[in-house]
Order: sequence, then structure tokens, then C-alpha cells
Amino acid sequence: MARVQASDSLIPRQVFEVPPAEPNNSTADSGSQGSGVKLKKQIGLLDGVAIIVGVIVGSGIFVSPKGVLKFSGSIGQSLIVWVLCGVLSMVGALCYAELGTMIPKSGGDYAYIGIAFGPLPAFLYLWVALLILVPTGNAITALTFAQYLLKPFWPSCEAPIEAVQLLAAAMICVLTVINCYNVKWVTRVTDIFTGTKVLALLVIVGAGVWWLLDGNTEHWDQPFSGSLQTPGYIALAFYSGLFSYSGWNYLNFVTEELKDPYRNLPKAICISMPVVTIIYMITNIGYFSVLSPDEILSSDAVAVTFGDKMLGYLSWIMPFAVACSTFGSLNGAIFASSRLFFVGARNGHLPAAISLINVNCLTPVPSLIFLGVITLLLLFIKDIYVLINYVSYVEALFTLISVSGLLWLRYKQPKTERPIKVSLALPIIYLIVCLFLVISSCSQSPYEVGIGTIIILSGIPVYYLTIHNPVKWLADTSQAINLWCSKFFICMPNQEKFD
Repeated sequence: MARVQASDSLIPRQVFEVPPAEPNNSTADSGSQGSGVKLKKQIGLLDGVAIIVGVIVGSGIFVSPKGVLKFSGSIGQSLIVWVLCGVLSMVGALCYAELGTMIPKSGGDYAYIGIAFGPLPAFLYLWVALLILVPTGNAITALTFAQYLLKPFWPSCEAPIEAVQLLAAAMICVLTVINCYNVKWVTRVTDIFTGTKVLALLVIVGAGVWWLLDGNTEHWDQPFSGSLQTPGYIALAFYSGLFSYSGWNYLNFVTEELKDPYRNLPKAICISMPVVTIIYMITNIGYFSVLSPDEILSSDAVAVTFGDKMLGYLSWIMPFAVACSTFGSLNGAIFASSRLFFVGARNGHLPAAISLINVNCLTPVPSLIFLGVITLLLLFIKDIYVLINYVSYVEALFTLISVSGLLWLRYKQPKTERPIKVSLALPIIYLIVCLFLVISSCSQSPYEVGIGTIIILSGIPVYYLTIHNPVKWLADTSQAINLWCSKFFICMPNQEKFD
């Protein structure tokens, strides 16, 4: 593949194609090796597990497990949904392990969709991720962190919105600086806060077990009473559960920085997904043992309600745990998602300046700052939470397209080397379930689906005006910005190549 010259124009001409498999050499982690500047391979197996667990276990399991209960109707069916969501996420992650080892490029879904179906569908995924998915998710995570960190100072009311926004902005800036400076710092922060949030969940489990052993088993007398069997409600219950599992594909965004990806990517997935599923299962058993369904459904933050009931004067631990959880989750999300925009710029789908790499730190500094600025702007938009309602189905749709790409590449490129090759039944099962969720969401939430579809389709004219046939003044402006960023951030174009 030709070397990427990101400074040539608005479009650094890198073709979507499957690169030949690299030598199995985990020691080739120096950005100075070879002839150009490239990202360093610094992420080991433990770091990979911490990234997956750290990103998945965000605020969802602490704040909103009530969504699964609401649409399941009973605690028994709710637990079944939690387990099946974990199994489904594991199946999806194994499919992505095949894609990630077959296509050892950063970018995750963007890279896989581009190679399977071409640049336009890949750009549409990048468009939705840029417009809503990534910065909105990061902004909401930062706001959640700020709200719960400030909770002990305003125990009986909401903290002032200005204080929440400023603390959230400070958090984004701190994590952006850490990500710009050193990948090792990022992985250490991820490791520490992943351990902290798992410990907090084990506190919930321990308190729940103590409550059960004390004879308080009344919530388990009729665990399936009130179960909802309507397919639409089941789909919505799965959406809520899968939201708490979202992030299992984030390690695929940073494949190029993973040591020995052919071995460590599938290993990290096979370790982390069962761990997360077990933790979620026993945490929900703890919740359901202590809190009644009505208490869970009326709570805005289930873990905090649990802490108020069980921990007494130590109840402040739960808001602090939520803050730690969101801090670690956002750190991993910034690290992984910035690589998505970096790869998009390297392929010519975003301004070339975003594909630059700092020559000292060997990190995509412009991409990180670009993501940080967008996230900061979204912090101060009123009703930002409404945006999330429009994209649940969009995420499921593009995951469906990525797994469809696996099947299509099996047919189109049967002789391509696949270090990991899953059973054909797994992508077919995952495809059927995703198709069910997408179709069900169309009938249950037609307005949200319509808005999400409009957001996707709005990327088509943008693609043809700025990528397929860009106007001269736009290309000139991109080149000027690229030159300025190269000087200001001490960066060079990414020169990764596959020989």
C-alpha cells in the first residue's frame, strides 16, 4: 500500500483494502523504526483487558439498570436479559476479533465497513460518530462524573449547572492532556480506575449477599411475576442492557497500538467479556435483593439509592464510585475514539491535519484536541441528553453492517489470511439478533429511528461535496490548516505502511 502523505491535499489517498498480515513481532513498538512516524505498540494484554472492562463498565450499571427492568417487567426476566446481552456482546466481540486480526488497522467499524463495502458507507459511520455518537457520549459521561462528584456537597438538591459544566470541562481537558502526552499514562489511569469501579461493584454484591443471608428473600418469591412478552418490549429491554455493555469493540479502534494483536486482541476479548457479564449479573442480584422493583424504577441512580439504604454514613462511597467509574470510562473512550478520527483523516474523510502525529510523544495530538473541543462545545448545549435517544438504533445498524461485512468478506475474499476464524454460526446469529433489534425499534420508536436515519443520510451530500469531488478553496483551506498544525503541535504525517 502506498505511503500516506497527509499533507498533499484534503484527501490523503489511502485505499480501503485488506493489508497483508504483519510479522508476529510484539517488539516493534518504536515510532522511529522504519522510515516514518507512526503510533507505538504500547498496549499489552492486561492493558487491553482494562480498556475493554474500563470502557464497558461506565455509569450504566451504577445509574440506570432500571431500563432493563422496566421493559422486562420482572426481576427474573431482567436477569435473563442481562445474561443474554452479555452472551450477545461476547458473540459480537468474537466476530470483531476475526475482523480485527484479518484487518489489523485502527478504526474499528470504520475500517471494516470501508474494506467490505467501500468509502461511502464508511464515511457515513464516521459522520454519525463525529456528529453525535462519540462527542455526545463523552460529554454526557463527563457531566455524569461532575454531577456525582459534587453530590456530597449538595446532598439534598441538584448541584448548580454551572459548577457541573465547569467540572466536566476541567475533566475533559485533563484527560485530553494525559492522552496527548503519553499512552502509558492513559493505560495506568485505565488500570487504576477499572480496579476502583470493580471494587465498588463488589461492595454492592457483598452488601446484597449479607442482606440475603439475613433472611430478606421476599423479592425472590415470584421472580417472573409481571414479565412482558411483547417482542417490542423485549427489544427495548435488550437495548437498555446492550447500552451498558457498549464499548466491547473499543480495543479494535487501537489495533495498531496493540502488542501482538493476533494473540492479544482475541485473548483480551475472551477474558474481559465473561468478567463483565459475571460482574453485571451478581451486581443486579445485589440490587434486586435489597431494593424492590418499585424502588429501582423510581430511582434516578440505583447505586446511590442502594448506598443510602445499606451503607449508612458510608453512603457517599456510591456517588464517588460513579464518579470514578465515569472518569475511567471517559479516559478509555477518549483514547480509543480519537484513533477513529485519526484513521478517518488518514483515509481522507476528515481534514488531513487530524491525521498528524506528534514527533515527541508519538500520539495523534490534533485528533485528540479536535475531539476535546467538540466535546467541550456539547457540554454547554441545552438538552444534550435528547441526542442519545436518536442513535441507539444507529449504533445497532452499523454494528449489523460491520458483521455483514465479515460474511461478505468470507465470500468475496475467501483466501485472505484470517488468524482468527470464528464459526460461521456466530456472525449469522448476531446478524439475526441485530436485525430483530433494528426492525423492532422501527415499530416501537419510529420518531427516534426517523431522526437517526435523517442524520445518517445527511452525510451523503457532505461526502460528495467535500470528499468525492472537493471544491478547490476547501482543499486549500485544509492544506493551510494542516501546515499550521504541523508547526504548532510539532507533528508529522502518519507514515505507517504495509510492505
